[in-house]
Amino acid sequence: MPSENKIVCIVEDKSDLREGMNLMVELSKHYVLGGSYANAEEALHEIPFVQPDAVLMDINLPGASGIQCVNALKNLFPNILFLMCTAYEDNEKIFDSLKAGASGYILKTEGPQKIIEALDDMIAGGSPMSSSIARKVVASFTKMGKDNALIETLSEREKMVLDQLAKGLIGKEVADVLNISWGTVRKHVQNIYKKLQVNTRVEAVNLYLKR
Repeated sequence: MPSENKIVCIVEDKSDLREGMNLMVELSKHYVLGGSYANAEEALHEIPFVQPDAVLMDINLPGASGIQCVNALKNLFPNILFLMCTAYEDNEKIFDSLKAGASGYILKTEGPQKIIEALDDMIAGGSPMSSSIARKVVASFTKMGKDNALIETLSEREKMVLDQLAKGLIGKEVADVLNISWGTVRKHVQNIYKKLQVNTRVEAVNLYLKR
């Protein structure tokens, strides 16, 4: 738990939710409301003057998104902590938020008590996440690990062929670059598909680029 009051700002476009979150912070024992904003543009203008300890950030805002807002503010004020407080469980939004600089990701449906607990955790140095979000993150990393393991089953020559395919070359061009026959390239491609458990060049290249 924080040992002293911390300043918290809120960015939420829905007025009823914003008012509810304002009240949640104002009634808490450890936090002071530093400002409450309806969009990213307003937040980007005002938060630099407040320089809060933490920000509760919605994602789906009119104009610039909450992710864009986090990215811009984090570059200017790296010490500000951002807790994404959203309705989205989309994998891409989760990882984009974390890459932008968010320290936590909690669903609005968790309710005020869980959101305050997440703030406590984040202020204390943690990276709070709703349990369903945490499962998605773990599952994604598990899949990434599996994908990397599949890539490592390829021979060096197969990796060279796949690398050329990833650059956009077609079979005969790959053969010319690697100074091998088109038939050999075709055989390597068949082995690549089998080892990576895919059926198309696009799938193989996507797997290779995500490694």
